[in-house]
Amino acid sequence: MTDTTAHWRAEMSIDQALALKTAAARLAAEFDGTYGPETIERFLHTSYDQFATIGSIPNFLPLLAERFARQRLQALARIEGHQRDGKPVVLFLCTHNAGRSQMALGFFSHLAGENAIAWSGGSEPGNQINTAAVAAMRERGIDISGEYPKPWTDEVVRAADVVITMGCGDACPVFPGTRYENWDLDDPAGLAVADVRPIRDELERRVRRLLDDLHVPA
Repeated sequence: MTDTTAHWRAEMSIDQALALKTAAARLAAEFDGTYGPETIERFLHTSYDQFATIGSIPNFLPLLAERFARQRLQALARIEGHQRDGKPVVLFLCTHNAGRSQMALGFFSHLAGENAIAWSGGSEPGNQINTAAVAAMRERGIDISGEYPKPWTDEVVRAADVVITMGCGDACPVFPGTRYENWDLDDPAGLAVADVRPIRDELERRVRRLLDDLHVPA
């Protein structure tokens, strides 16, 4: 372990440390034969630190860290050729990963099902999902309340076949061979549900077009 990791451990409560240890065991079982304990713990602890930095609720830090570490490890496995299922991977990015990118992810996952993979992230992740966006998506029968704002990482961007940016394109790293699109849509931050609906509906139209372009049945 690095000195930095030791610092993180010192800042954790006993319950958080135990939860993170349990999370590491789960991830080690999931990625057995692909990544060893050192890689698992490195990804888990760096994920924990990222959420601690943006002020996530302390009691949820181990859970958020586990979910994000899992996504990052899945992305790394694709980059390194350990995962070859042929499914297209789409990454939706916006500034706070609280509204536009989460709604786009919700539509994509709902429509594509198991036929494609989608992730989301933000250049400046917020502390919680936009409640108006959650309500607007619920009207369409899609629950995004379990999602959470998160940053993007190098391996997540590199693993994507398509990167969709919404207001944060200048901050996103560009890798050769990746398709990039910018969707110019209003930020729903601070808007009422009635004002979020047009943004939601435009996102659905664009997601459906994207799925059609990728030849993914919706």
